[in-house]
Amino acid sequence: MKIMYVDLEFDYGLESRGINTIGQMGFKRSFEELGHTVTPFYYDKYLAGNLEQLQIDIKNFADEVKPDLVFFILFRDQFSKETLQYLKSKYKTINFFGDDSWRFDNFTVHYAPLFTYCMTSDKFSIPKYHAIGVLDVISSQWAAIDDDRDIKPLPYKYDVSFIGGYNPYRAWFVKQLGKKGVKVHCFGNGWPNGPLSNDEMVKLFASSKINLNLSNSSSLDIRYLLAHPKNFAHTLHTKKNASQIKARNFEINYYAGFQLADYVASLEDYYEIGKEIACYASPDEAQLLCKYYLNNEQEREAIRDRGMIKARAQYTYRYQLHKVLEKIK
Repeated sequence: MKIMYVDLEFDYGLESRGINTIGQMGFKRSFEELGHTVTPFYYDKYLAGNLEQLQIDIKNFADEVKPDLVFFILFRDQFSKETLQYLKSKYKTINFFGDDSWRFDNFTVHYAPLFTYCMTSDKFSIPKYHAIGVLDVISSQWAAIDDDRDIKPLPYKYDVSFIGGYNPYRAWFVKQLGKKGVKVHCFGNGWPNGPLSNDEMVKLFASSKINLNLSNSSSLDIRYLLAHPKNFAHTLHTKKNASQIKARNFEINYYAGFQLADYVASLEDYYEIGKEIACYASPDEAQLLCKYYLNNEQEREAIRDRGMIKARAQYTYRYQLHKVLEKIK
């Protein structure tokens, strides 16, 4: 199959942040490894404001390539409805809507009808697609990047670590754990330790006794809201008003890490909680579980090993995309 892959080449379209790892190594490379011819159309350079030219260029590009499938990962509203309708009228098109748990009502609802197929990572949004007349919806998910190296646990360097961008809620959460005697080593944009390369991230997963997965960026916890006046404003204005399953839920396990994650509805569809992954519902639960699993190494490592087996067998981009393409042949 000839696939035209439409995405950002760099993280958030900013070269200073490095390549879009999930896009390049997750989606694009997986299509190639599945035997498809992939022709990328990157739209980073248009983000500065030249969107009229973007509409012209992508249509011309598609008409030159004549793809069997145009695979989109929309960022915001860079592509006009007229452009997407034009492409749909001539080619099979699909977009991965990976944030539907919080973005369906203000984003997906406007764009889903403009694609031949839609992929969603949120099973609870499927009835919403049907309600607006979009029936060709494929349930899929974020995943881990396939890695053919022999991945094994490493000697431990940290008791508890976290990888993810800084935001007020995460900072408050980490501080709460610190008050209870649980030190969390944080890495990512905005933290003093800074971001990690992909290889550094992989090593950290395997060399941390506990990998804290703190996907939430806001909270209604009254303690957080009252901790600082800006916290209330941040929660009020954030568009991310619901938790969601993300790639990190699969990356940690895939790369031989023990994962302690904030519970997200439907996480049990992917892991047996308490057997392949551990979950918490509050900072209080998180600190209790950190202390428990630090003191119960055999149980912790058994959970880690079962989670790794599950993730490596089922939760990779190659595996997920193969299933998607089988449904749209």
